[in-house]
Amino acid sequence: MSENIATSYHRRSLLWVAVAGLLFATGQVVVSPAAAAEPLKVGTSSGPIADIIQFAAARAKEQGLDVRIVEFSDWVTPNEALQSGDIDANLFQHIPFLNNAIEARGYAFTPIAPTYVLPVGLYSKKIAKIDEVHPGSTVAVASDPVNEARGLLLFEKAGLIRLREGAGEKANVRDIVENPKKLKFLEIEAPQLPRVLDDVELAQVSISYLIASGGDPESLLAADGFGDPRYALQFVARTDRKDDPRLLRFVSIYRSQEVKDYINKKYGRFFVPVW
Repeated sequence: MSENIATSYHRRSLLWVAVAGLLFATGQVVVSPAAAAEPLKVGTSSGPIADIIQFAAARAKEQGLDVRIVEFSDWVTPNEALQSGDIDANLFQHIPFLNNAIEARGYAFTPIAPTYVLPVGLYSKKIAKIDEVHPGSTVAVASDPVNEARGLLLFEKAGLIRLREGAGEKANVRDIVENPKKLKFLEIEAPQLPRVLDDVELAQVSISYLIASGGDPESLLAADGFGDPRYALQFVARTDRKDDPRLLRFVSIYRSQEVKDYINKKYGRFFVPVW
């Protein structure tokens, strides 16, 4: 009797897999009853990034998909949590950051889909223009490898420094070869950068963290990332779970016109959807 039950269950499972595969191939993402019973756990950063994904999760709830959002206050733990299986996916990083994390820690991660480009800006509470930067001033950039390079490239773009040729996306403060104003660079964890604006003359700040801290994104003195698909934040999953139908369905809901309209209305030009 038990063997017949097991055989029947196995046949039903195979049938479900076949049907799910057929529907996914035709663009209809489906979720099995067993999988749908478990909430999809997605890690993300706090602030506007979390706000947008919470909006999408509410839309998913209306469609019968339970999505739990887990907010992190740094840019290391979301990947550690994904690696350990504490979450099913995360949304906080762009491809250069992901590639660096994979190279440094050996993660078996796969980007699932891009969402929007999030620019980074140079901000100040002490000056109104880049050419007002005082000689010898203290300035700040992100301390993680990829975003530090992004910040330094932005300082270079603003004409304040020159980096060693070829430093590119791996640049750090030791790659500065010309610093005519003799700026003193502090390396600060990215989420903390808005908090140091009272203490430094100029800082690289993520638009998301600036808004979360109550800052005005329009006050930027220089920016990068507008329309650059390299910096589109990505849904990321463990490679062995990249075909999780719950995740694929949620990505489809997230990348909808309704969510795009919400982003455009609330955040304007500073969050640029890429779907």
